[in-house]
Amino acid sequence: MMDGLDDHPDLLSDDQNKGRSETVDLNTDTSLIVDISDALSERDKVKFTVHTKTTLPEFRESEFSVVRQHEEFVWLHDQYVENLDFAGIVIPPPPPRPDFDASREKLQKLGEGEGTMTKEEFNKMKQELEAEYLATFKKTVAMHEVFLQRLAAHPTLRTDHNFRVFLEYDQELSVRGKNKKERLGGMFKTLTKSMDEVLLSGQKDVDAFFEQEKTFLLDYHTKVKDATLKCDRMTRKHKDVADSYIKISGGFVGLGTVENTNLDKFFNKLAEIFEKARKLEARVATDEDLKLADLLRYYMRDSAAAKALLYRRTRCLANYENANKALEKARAKNKEVQLAETNQQQACERFEKISEMAKGELTDFKTRRVSAYRKHLVELAELELKHAKAQVQLLRNSIAHLKEETG
Repeated sequence: MMDGLDDHPDLLSDDQNKGRSETVDLNTDTSLIVDISDALSERDKVKFTVHTKTTLPEFRESEFSVVRQHEEFVWLHDQYVENLDFAGIVIPPPPPRPDFDASREKLQKLGEGEGTMTKEEFNKMKQELEAEYLATFKKTVAMHEVFLQRLAAHPTLRTDHNFRVFLEYDQELSVRGKNKKERLGGMFKTLTKSMDEVLLSGQKDVDAFFEQEKTFLLDYHTKVKDATLKCDRMTRKHKDVADSYIKISGGFVGLGTVENTNLDKFFNKLAEIFEKARKLEARVATDEDLKLADLLRYYMRDSAAAKALLYRRTRCLANYENANKALEKARAKNKEVQLAETNQQQACERFEKISEMAKGELTDFKTRRVSAYRKHLVELAELELKHAKAQVQLLRNSIAHLKEETG
């Protein structure tokens, strides 16, 4: 059933490859252009061909390509998060792990139920599921591409040594998935961070801008997460309606083949109508998924990255205040005053640096977010109007044809 889906050398045709990274608006700097020119889907992994074109002197060549796997993208993201020099930057969220299990499971179930449906109905369902698999694959590629393009477009993140290694080193980076011990360590680290966030939640910010951003992002992240779940449910319902039309159309085809009936043309015409309705409903589901669900999902993850930036700044603020208290105690006791002054000065410098960077980053995050929402919502509204008109026209034409058949 999966023949032709796995181990496919070219799942990114030119027409489908256009506009894959439209979820975010990037700058127009052409000194470093990164894209994923090809991707190979295998049973348990995807190999991405990362193509780079640059005029920057840091690179040995002006154009080159390397093959990378998902774990190497995660490794690159972790390197940025762990680097204190980038603490004041909204680190682009890592791309989600490729997951085609749901599509494979549906195809397997379809194969098992082949005997319970007509050949035409089976072929249509198979085409729908194969199209769903391909769409999932292309969205996976797009998210990995957007991650790299966000890094390449950022004036600071693009200068990182690990990023250059990722783009230029033509061998495997020998990055493996985390073992059980490392996963437990990661869970403990996440739990520790969550507890620290709770402790810092009452931290009074000295800057009204960041206090306002904190309040907004907490509320925004919750709402966009809820909107993403609801949008996914809406898209699934449209797909369910399209699948139902397949069964209805198949039923009418079966009725049209019954012997000794004068309604064969009528039933065949109904089957044709429901097939056209299915295609329209499938387009509605696809456009809502691409223009709305994917947009909400991306900015849900991007807002989490912005929240992480605020957490790092709040931690620096708490460290700065603790250093001030330690300095007061040292002066009161007249003991290790110089060390306390040095620690206080370093904490102050780190806090001022991260605050300056964070203010620009959060302002840019707002501009980028508003621009993307405006663009995608306008395009979605235009597509919804187009589909609605097509559905109305289909109903009118269908009624006219059915009257002719029964006239």
